[in-house]
Amino acid sequence: MSSIKPFKGLRPVKQLAHKVASPPYDVLNSEEARKMAEGNPYSFLHINKPEIDLPPDIDIHSEKVYQKGAENLKRFIDQKILIKDDRENFYVYRQIMGDHSQIGIVACASVKEYQQNLIKKHELTRADKEDDRMNHILHLNAQTGPVFLTYKADKNVDALIADISRRTPEYDFTAEDGISHTFWMVDNTDEIKKLQQYFEQIDCLYVADGHHRSAAASRVCDEMSQKNKAHTGNEAYNSFLTVIFPDDQMYIMDYNRVVKDLNGLSKNDFIKGIERNFTVNKITVMPEKPAAKHHFLMYLDKEWYQLVSKTGTINEQDPVERLDVSVLMNKILSPLLGIGDPRTDKRIDFIGGIRGLNELKRRVDSGEMAVAFALFATSIQDLMAIADAGKIMPPKSTWFEPKLRSGLVIHLLD
Repeated sequence: MSSIKPFKGLRPVKQLAHKVASPPYDVLNSEEARKMAEGNPYSFLHINKPEIDLPPDIDIHSEKVYQKGAENLKRFIDQKILIKDDRENFYVYRQIMGDHSQIGIVACASVKEYQQNLIKKHELTRADKEDDRMNHILHLNAQTGPVFLTYKADKNVDALIADISRRTPEYDFTAEDGISHTFWMVDNTDEIKKLQQYFEQIDCLYVADGHHRSAAASRVCDEMSQKNKAHTGNEAYNSFLTVIFPDDQMYIMDYNRVVKDLNGLSKNDFIKGIERNFTVNKITVMPEKPAAKHHFLMYLDKEWYQLVSKTGTINEQDPVERLDVSVLMNKILSPLLGIGDPRTDKRIDFIGGIRGLNELKRRVDSGEMAVAFALFATSIQDLMAIADAGKIMPPKSTWFEPKLRSGLVIHLLD
């Protein structure tokens, strides 16, 4: 059973939605956010990355930053840039990036179900990142960035969302990156009840992206419930803002690796080491991406190579060990290149597939890195299998596109 709740969303007025909507807080650094919001007083980055309105040398985790975010949110409300719906609604959100389209439900999910692992996770979180989002939520008394959830597609949900999407949308715009965003209100009582009933038949939800946001929402709920002597379990802080897409619409891109040096090995010795577990072939024409699972591309010394895992070298029974990110780590990065914990090792960096193989080539050709590896993208089925098994994916296993825009709707906790 999966519980979803409608809520009174705080949203941009229709004519400003395209100016308000911004990328998520965690895909831009402060300098990039400052540049993107320049000349746009309506950008949600003033709320989600409030350090852009403070001196550049400020500690982004300081009290002043969170206070500035709360101040900016109040300004947006006072100036009627954002308005609160007067009744509880669901919303439907569609994104189109090139040939890919995904359409999902904006709803509040249950913190209790998250804590009971009925909303399943697949990543470890870092305390400092949880602290940051927790402080942001508490200072603003609002959840401003949705968690990206998925579920095993259901034909009843699909049919109802298809009906809703044939209506005139509330928002419909194309962002500067070419991705289109369309947003519908679901304020019909019968449709709201139907969606809730359909999701009650869905066994569980999965966190696709937003583990730190969901963990922070859980901690906020614990803190606020302990302080509230009249706590009932129905307060707004008992749920968290999500956009929920069916699994058959998920688009996961490759998440590639570059390493600074060959760990003291010569080029020939390094390739010989790889050949213990892979068939290695030089490629004369630059490829687009690996051809299949357990196929890798390597860029070394201005040359591309195809690496294909040899039969019997991978534990296909273990959902984590059979991931290509695990195969690369266990067969090449750790034993040959001496990479330790990829979360902390300074010799390795990660490049989202959205940037293409040219970025791998550029990083190596510049001399900054010695070798690059391109991976076949992790599947949503792999992600679900790992979450179902209660296991954890290696870091930087998935790169979801398109990213959810922040600012289209906010969940207030009062």
